[in-house]
Amino acid sequence: MSTTKLTKSKFKLALECPTKLYYIDKPQYANQQAENSFLKALAEGGYQVEALGRCYFPEGLYIKSSDEESVLDATKRLLEKESITLFEAEILHQRYLIRTDILIKNQNHLKLIEIKAKSIDHEEIQTIVKKDGTINAKWKPYIADIAFQKWVLQHAFPNYRISSYLMLVNKDSICPTDGLNRKFFLTKDESGKQRVKILEPLSSDDLSVHLLKEINIDHLTDKIWSETDDSGRPYIDSFHEFSQQYFSGSKPLPIPKKQCGACQFKTLPRDEAHDLLSGFKECWREALGYHDKDFLDATVLDLWNFRDRDKCLQKGLIKLQDFDEDDLPAKDDGKPGLSASQRQWLQIEKAKNNDNSVWLDKQSLNDEMQSWVYPLHFIDFETAMLPIPFKKGAHPYQGIAFQFSHHIMDEKGNVAHVGEYLNTVPGNDPSIDFIRALKSELEKDSGTIFRYSNHENTYLNMIMGQLLELPESPADMNDLVLFIKSITKSPSDSRDKWIGERCMVDLCELVKRFYYDPLTNGSNSIKKVLPAILNRSKYLQQKYSQPIYGCKESIISKNFIQQCWIIFEDGTIKDPYSLLDPINKDTPDEEIELLFDDEYLKEGGAATIAYAKLQFTQMSDFEREELRKALLKYCELDTLAMVMIVEAWQDMLR
Repeated sequence: MSTTKLTKSKFKLALECPTKLYYIDKPQYANQQAENSFLKALAEGGYQVEALGRCYFPEGLYIKSSDEESVLDATKRLLEKESITLFEAEILHQRYLIRTDILIKNQNHLKLIEIKAKSIDHEEIQTIVKKDGTINAKWKPYIADIAFQKWVLQHAFPNYRISSYLMLVNKDSICPTDGLNRKFFLTKDESGKQRVKILEPLSSDDLSVHLLKEINIDHLTDKIWSETDDSGRPYIDSFHEFSQQYFSGSKPLPIPKKQCGACQFKTLPRDEAHDLLSGFKECWREALGYHDKDFLDATVLDLWNFRDRDKCLQKGLIKLQDFDEDDLPAKDDGKPGLSASQRQWLQIEKAKNNDNSVWLDKQSLNDEMQSWVYPLHFIDFETAMLPIPFKKGAHPYQGIAFQFSHHIMDEKGNVAHVGEYLNTVPGNDPSIDFIRALKSELEKDSGTIFRYSNHENTYLNMIMGQLLELPESPADMNDLVLFIKSITKSPSDSRDKWIGERCMVDLCELVKRFYYDPLTNGSNSIKKVLPAILNRSKYLQQKYSQPIYGCKESIISKNFIQQCWIIFEDGTIKDPYSLLDPINKDTPDEEIELLFDDEYLKEGGAATIAYAKLQFTQMSDFEREELRKALLKYCELDTLAMVMIVEAWQDMLR
C-alpha cells in the first residue's frame, strides 16, 4: 500500500488544478517551483513574519524529530497535556498530514493559527467576503489553507472544539523600535533546513505593538467548503474526489484553463536537454488532441492583457488564428497609437496571417519624439517591500528603493552610463539617501526622463509619503518633495492631483501604443522587448557587435569593460540578460520569474531576492561583493535596454 500523504501544500496545489497532484511527486516531470519556495519566502519576508508571530507566544515549544521520536509522535505525546502551545505540530488523519504554525491546546479546545506574510488593513478586512456573500478570489487560497488544516484536526480530534485564525501583517500598525528587522536572521540547521535565528531576544518594547494581527475565520472555513469550484461543484465534493485520485495514483481529466499559462510543470530548454517531461503539454495533448506542431501556434494564453481566457477555453476558442472580429471587437480610444483592444487584435491578425513583421506607428512615434528635450535620461529602480520595518515609526511593507541606474543620451546620439546608486547595508533604510542621489543625478538639466512601466512613479510617490510622515523632517525635505513632484504624476487614489512639469515618460506605454513585434509573443516586458528589437535592428547589431560598451573612447560604463552585446547563437542573437551571471547563482532568472504572481516581481524578483539575501542571510565578504557587482550590472543593463529601444526607433524613423 502506498504511504503517500496529502499535505496542505498539495491541497492548495489541487485547488489551482487537480491534475497537478498527478505530477507533483513524479521526478520525471519538470517542476519550475520545486526548489524555489525558499527564495519566494525570502523575497516576501515569510520566514521573518513566522518567527515574529511565534515571539508573541513565549511559552511555545518547537517540535523537532529525534532518533527516538518522530515529530508526529512527539506531537501526540505533548497534546496529552491539559494546556500547551506548540510550533510545527504534526497531525495525521488517515493519509492527510498537516504541520501547523501554532497550535494551542487548552483542555478540549484547540486554537489553530496560520501565519502568513500577506498584509491587511482595516479596510481590506471588509473585502474578504464580497457583496454577494462569496469569498473574494484573492483570499480563497489563504482561507482554503487553514480550512484544510481545520478539517484534519476535526477528524483527528472529533471531541474537541476547534477555532481557526489567520495571523496577518497589519499595515495599520507602526513599528515600536529601531532595528527590529535585523533581529531575524536566516540560517540553516543541522539538517540543512532554513531556520530563522533571532540574534538577540526581543525586548518588551519590540513586542509592545503587535505588527501581526489575528483574525478569527471560523465562519469562512465553514463557508469555503460549500462554495463551488470552476465546474460548479461544492469544494468539499471536489476535495474528496481529487484526494481519492491522488491516493490511487489515477490522473484527473485535464481541463484547460487560464492558469495553464503559469503552469510550473512546463519545460525550459535545459529540462528538455535532460529528457524531463512537460505536464502542461501532456494535459493539452489529452484534453485537446494537440500534437507537437500545435504547441508552436499562439494561443489565447499568449494574448496580451486579455481577461476572457477561461470563456474562450471553455468554448474551444484556443488558437489566435481561429479568432474572428466578433470574438474580440477592436475599439478606438481616441488617443494616438493603439488602444488595448486594437493591440490585442493586431496580435491576433499577425497570428492569423502568419505575419512575423514589426508594426510601427511612425507618425505617432515621431510626434512623441519631437516633444523630448535633450539630453535624455533613462532610469530604473530596484526596490523591496519588507514586512518588518527597519525603523521606529514605519509601517509594515513600507516600500524601500535600494538601487537605481542612470543612462544619458545627448542630441548627437552619444550614450553614457553616468550614474548609479546601491545601498545594501544590512538594517539600513536607504530611501531618503536614494532620493537625494537621484535628485543630484537629474537636476543638472531639464532633459526628458524615461522609466519603463509605472513602478518608478509608484515608488517615488510612496517615498514622498514616508518623508511627509517622518517625526523629524530632514533639513532638505521640502526640496526633496518638490523634486519628486516635479518628475511624477499623482497616484490615481490621491486627493492631491498633479503632473510634474518634467514628469517621467513611460517607455513601456510607448511600446504598447506605437510598436509591436511578434517575437515578443505579446509580452511588453523589457526582458522580452530587448532581445526582439536586437534581432530586428541592423543599426543596433552593427553598433553593439563591437566591444565599444565600457570603453572611454566610445560608451562609458560603470560596471562593464569592452562588452560586446551582440552574440549570435543558432542564427539568433542571444538575450543580453543571459550574458550576465545570474544574480542568484543557484537559480537562473528565468526560473525566478515563475515564482511570482506579481508582474513587478516577475521582472525585478531576482534583484529583490538578492537584496533580501544581503539583509538576512549569512555570507562571506567575498560573496557579498560578488552579489553587489551582479546587482550593479543587472540594473545597468535595464537602463541600457531602454537606450537601445530608443536608438532602434530613431533609426527606424530615419
